[in-house]
Amino acid sequence: MPDARSAAENASRRHHHHHRAHAITDRSERGLPEEHSRGSVDERFVFPWMGILVNVPTEWKNGRQVGESGNRLKEGFARFCPHKVIPLWNHRGHTGNAIVEFAKDWTGFENALAFEVHFEQQGYGRRAWMGNKYRGSQMFGWVARADDHNSPGPIGVYLRKNGDLKTVADLENEGTRKTDKLVANLASQVEVKKRHVEELESQYNETTASLERVMEQREQQLQAYNEEIRKMQDLALRHSQRIMDENKKLRSDLESKMQLLDSRSKELDKLAVQSNSDRMNLEKEKEKNDIKTKHLKMATLEQQKADESVLKLVEEHKREKQAALDKILKLEQQLNAKQKLELEIQQLQGKLEVMKHMPGKEDSEAKSKIHELSEELKDKYAEMESIESLNQALVIKERQSNDELQHARKVLIEGFQDIIVGRTNIGIKRMGVIDFKAFTNAYKQRSLEEDADVSAAELCSLWENEIKNSDWHPFRVVMVDGKEMEILSEDDGKLCELKEEHGEEICAMVTKALLELNEYNPSGRYPVPELWNFKENRKATLKEVVQYILNQWKKNKRKR
Repeated sequence: MPDARSAAENASRRHHHHHRAHAITDRSERGLPEEHSRGSVDERFVFPWMGILVNVPTEWKNGRQVGESGNRLKEGFARFCPHKVIPLWNHRGHTGNAIVEFAKDWTGFENALAFEVHFEQQGYGRRAWMGNKYRGSQMFGWVARADDHNSPGPIGVYLRKNGDLKTVADLENEGTRKTDKLVANLASQVEVKKRHVEELESQYNETTASLERVMEQREQQLQAYNEEIRKMQDLALRHSQRIMDENKKLRSDLESKMQLLDSRSKELDKLAVQSNSDRMNLEKEKEKNDIKTKHLKMATLEQQKADESVLKLVEEHKREKQAALDKILKLEQQLNAKQKLELEIQQLQGKLEVMKHMPGKEDSEAKSKIHELSEELKDKYAEMESIESLNQALVIKERQSNDELQHARKVLIEGFQDIIVGRTNIGIKRMGVIDFKAFTNAYKQRSLEEDADVSAAELCSLWENEIKNSDWHPFRVVMVDGKEMEILSEDDGKLCELKEEHGEEICAMVTKALLELNEYNPSGRYPVPELWNFKENRKATLKEVVQYILNQWKKNKRKR
């Protein structure tokens, strides 16, 4: 780093010496007097560089002196590149004097000297102005120096107010100091950039280690999930096998009973041949046995049909569960692959950022490495897009499976409404309906009316209609874990009035029905049936409903 600073300082010094030499050579080429080139180093000038114009033509008009504007004067001296020309005024008007301002750099100084030489060559310089008594109408001009800066009058006032006296050597030294300061600042910035790159490398190493730990944790979670899926499949297979074994046992029992009845019928035939007196009784018993046999055959046929239905149902549920598990596993694997790609893309982006901020000149090996990382990052993005499309297809399939499951729940709800009688653990619950019995009991506890049952029924009917009213929406939206969620407004006027008039218990029943309706049917606002686990007071799963149906079927089979 010190070598870089010394090189910059040497370059700066060479630039200043070259500039001074160039300025002197350029003055000689323009035909400037040698005295200006020699004396300009030690002579004090007004800085910023300024020229003085005197004897500017004016005229008396409307009670005051007027003359040309600064822009018109500037156009007349455009070849000397002045920044602006400022006429000097007093209480009488235009004083006939003007200040010409040039650029603050060495080019501005050269233009100012050329401005002065132009007037001296024509005999209208400062010495001519001071020594010639007859002025005429021609303007005089020169570069402002110490004498002009200290002179009385409007010219001296303006120069003292807007400029300082400096020599060329002072300006060169000041430029050198600014250049040295700039070199020092650049060296400090290079050092800061170097420390920043080192910090980026450290952060990149920490991030890489953290990402590797996350990848290991994801692999462990995937292995545990696969093991759990295998266990669930084994349990389902054993359950299905147990049902098949029970069905085989029932069929063997029916066949043994049939054989026993056949043997009994044969024995009865033998006894009928041996005893004519008991023939009629034997025939009647035989007819009874035939009737029983007929009934047993019918029962056997019904049993076979039921067995076939159960087997079909079990196989269908097995296929549905297997398909659902396969889809879930594919989605999980797809999610893991997507997350793994995102981690790899993040690592590649970190490597590229570190390579871009590495100090020093880029060699061919670094460029090829950056190009290789860029190509690899493009491949990862392409792979990410393909995974996104595949994931979208799997999501569509998952939605189709979910629709099929919803259709199955709808069919089960329709069937349950026809076969379930009385209170059961698994049944149908109408969501969004107020519990009339509990509502009536709570109303009676707070009311002393003789016809409390009628009043409770009217109040319950009134609030069921209020719940169904879609214009009444006592909910507010809140953000929970980055998602919008509707919760009940505690300051709703109707609910507060119900609570004050009839108590918290009745208000809680109405609130519960309102929440159920908003959850299960927010658009229609009418009660809907739902498969319900009354034992655990929650929504029943398809697995629980199928298990309940199998248990009921087994009980009915044993009764037969």
